Amino acid sequence: MLRRLAIIVILLGIVSLAMGVGFIYQGVTNSNLLAENMRIEEINLGIEATAAEAGELVDTLDEAQTAADTVREHRQGIARTYEDLLAGERFDPTNPSHLSYAQALNLENYLYLAVVGFGLTTVITISGIFMLVVAIALGATGAALFRLARE
Repeated sequence: MLRRLAIIVILLGIVSLAMGVGFIYQGVTNSNLLAENMRIEEINLGIEATAAEAGELVDTLDEAQTAADTVREHRQGIARTYEDLLAGERFDPTNPSHLSYAQALNLENYLYLAVVGFGLTTVITISGIFMLVVAIALGATGAALFRLARE
């Protein structure tokens, strides 16, 4: 009976190991993909002027958060809310204020979505690392149970 339990625990450790590797792979791969896609956009808002001149771009969670907050401040300089912008009228794409507000809102949403994406990939990677730790613990427990079963 103890031998079967040891085998089950070891198998659970192997499953946890495989899932942990998969989670880490997905987290790192998607984070790199997100960063690369952001580099393609060449956004340097919120980056120090000297760093921006050196080619530094928004491609991390913190940089995306800073850039999104900056865009929000600028957008709210046009109008505090969308309702305030329209003042009871309809959106007019020929109105420069309306157009600037809509473009700022779009960029702001893109950057906040990147913040959420980076956060999610971090959680996935950390979950994978936790699964590896669990796999090691299960493997060691299974090996100890297997030794006990022999005695």
